[in-house]
Amino acid sequence: MTEPNQPRGPIGGEGARSLTADAIARLVGGTVRGDGSAAASGIGPLDRASSTDLSFLASARYADAVASSRASIILVSPELTDVPGPAAARVVVAKPHEALLSLIPHFYPSTIPAATGIHPSAVIGRGAVLGTGVSIGAHSVIGDAAVLGDGIVIEANAVVGAGATIGAGSVLWPGVVIYPRVEIGKRVFIHAGARIGSDGFGYVFADGMHRKIPHIGGCIIEDDVEIGANTTIDRGSIDDTVIGAGTKIDNLVHIGHNVRIGRLCLVMAQVGISGSARIADGVILAGQAGIGGHTSIGKGARIAGQAGVFGDVPAGESWSGYPARPHRESLRATAALFKLSGIMKRLERMLDKTS
Repeated sequence: MTEPNQPRGPIGGEGARSLTADAIARLVGGTVRGDGSAAASGIGPLDRASSTDLSFLASARYADAVASSRASIILVSPELTDVPGPAAARVVVAKPHEALLSLIPHFYPSTIPAATGIHPSAVIGRGAVLGTGVSIGAHSVIGDAAVLGDGIVIEANAVVGAGATIGAGSVLWPGVVIYPRVEIGKRVFIHAGARIGSDGFGYVFADGMHRKIPHIGGCIIEDDVEIGANTTIDRGSIDDTVIGAGTKIDNLVHIGHNVRIGRLCLVMAQVGISGSARIADGVILAGQAGIGGHTSIGKGARIAGQAGVFGDVPAGESWSGYPARPHRESLRATAALFKLSGIMKRLERMLDKTS
């Protein structure tokens, strides 16, 4: 069985990347309309697909693009099956977008770095424990007493601090820094330039200066987490910072000290989460949202892009705006603000007439 973070290999023993419409339908549980032998060897959007590409149509708003698309095969939802277009075949499936995602690994080889062994320039600290099949790239450093599980791939110029632990099947891309004593689970992908376990921003003003609070807490990344490029996750001050299993974090995200993020969350680009915030399971934080310190966001809640959250958000709700509030309320407030300019102009005209 394929692990959650591991792309599957291509179909067939020869590593071919071309699939017929009939084969695609079998893979996604769909039905073929048109030429079942039509083949595709790549994937592209409707407006830029070539005659050897697979594309998809999941929304009526893009139906006009089908007529001019050169795609050989189109994944299409049942209600859009008869949209006019020249594709040689259509594969009718309930959720075309999900079907497309499941097909990508069959067309394109894995992007996971290949295991190449331990480079001669790598530095392995005293007492470090390496599992079987570990690969360590050029100029990487493994600290004293670090523990690396089986099949880990660490790319060039990465640093794993003393006493850190990394679970089996994880991948560190170039330039990743794992601070001492960080705990990383299995099948965790950490992209280039990420910093995991650095000190949080904690100071006390005393004796006329900002005195640093020592950060002695941990940083725990559970199984099947993916962390984007140049993202930073602080260790706890006294408590631990914890990222729950299956959570996916985009590039350029900052997560402050003592934050707890639940399972299966999505945290998108440039989100900032202040210290001691609590994010429950299944939460979605859209791009550039800011989460205030010591706030709680309930299970399954959704925070819109650029929202500023300063108070607790109940489970299952969608909030937006600055300051964030329930989405419909935010829309009404924004609409009222846009009307204000017109109201002011009418008031000024009235005052001019009476003066």
